[in-house]
Amino acid sequence: MKIVLASDHGGVNLRQEIAGLLQEMNIEYDDMGCDCEGSVDYPDYGIPAAEKVAAGDYDLGILICGTGIGMTISANKVKGIRCALVHDVFSAKMTKAHNNANVIAMGERVIGSGLAKEIVKAWLETEFEGGRHENRIGKITEYENK
Repeated sequence: MKIVLASDHGGVNLRQEIAGLLQEMNIEYDDMGCDCEGSVDYPDYGIPAAEKVAAGDYDLGILICGTGIGMTISANKVKGIRCALVHDVFSAKMTKAHNNANVIAMGERVIGSGLAKEIVKAWLETEFEGGRHENRIGKITEYENK
């Protein structure tokens, strides 16, 4: 498994915490930044990271900004991306089990690093259930391909 990480200025610290977790879990990842203190635009980081997942360069993506909302909206503009905003463990599990989300977004100003790490672990350890959920995702893909 290979993961891409990205954040804007509002998610730098949490992104670094998640990078440390992925190292502990021996999961390969690439960090696309940002490593800045000044304000930057979240689409400049979220969209390229999502494009890398959609292209198959990475299996999954984790995006972080102040609230996670901007990254979620940006990533979901990329064809083939199913990005979910998650701020609790149950939603992280369900978005993988039922929606097969290939990207998650979180907000550094919304949750702490301990919870964020639990969310990432839950998401990574949950399997897509398929079945009736496969049909639902198929409808999204069909619409997306119009």
